[in-house]
Amino acid sequence: MKNKIRPLFLTVAIIICDQVSKLIVLKNVDPYSIGASFFNGFFRIVNIYNKGIAFSIGVGLSDNVRRFLFALIPLLVLILVLVFYFKSNDFTRIQEWAVCGIVGGGLGNLIDRFFRPQGVVDWIDFRFFGLFGFERFPTFNIADASVVVCGILLVVSLIYTLSREEKKISESKYE
Repeated sequence: MKNKIRPLFLTVAIIICDQVSKLIVLKNVDPYSIGASFFNGFFRIVNIYNKGIAFSIGVGLSDNVRRFLFALIPLLVLILVLVFYFKSNDFTRIQEWAVCGIVGGGLGNLIDRFFRPQGVVDWIDFRFFGLFGFERFPTFNIADASVVVCGILLVVSLIYTLSREEKKISESKYE
């Protein structure tokens, strides 16, 4: 159980970093404006509210529908993930940390969805040089970055673990 608790420190750290960074932005950058620009506009700190989900999907839905789809359902999913996390002994250490990073990011954004009626605070803005039709990459925050990075880490780790298990099974057939 001790090994299950330790990765939860990452969950808490992500939530704290995410919420503190959002509070700093809210205090110092006017809504829908640029607070600072670095490297000739390559990186900017902005203050954007996102009522939708990734890439502002669902922003046109009613408040009640958005609250249900983007707050209550994700909260239930995160609770189920945590229950599975504590009941399962199948995760590797990397997978445990990745799951806790995803949960931390998810909870960071859910705090905004429940307590900020304007929407989730996004503040990290990068130039994307027209790649995939974007001049700038969609604005995001620490919670978003955590979900994406830890999600990629989890998928890569799962693929690696499965390929190792398949290799062991095929080698044991020939012994």
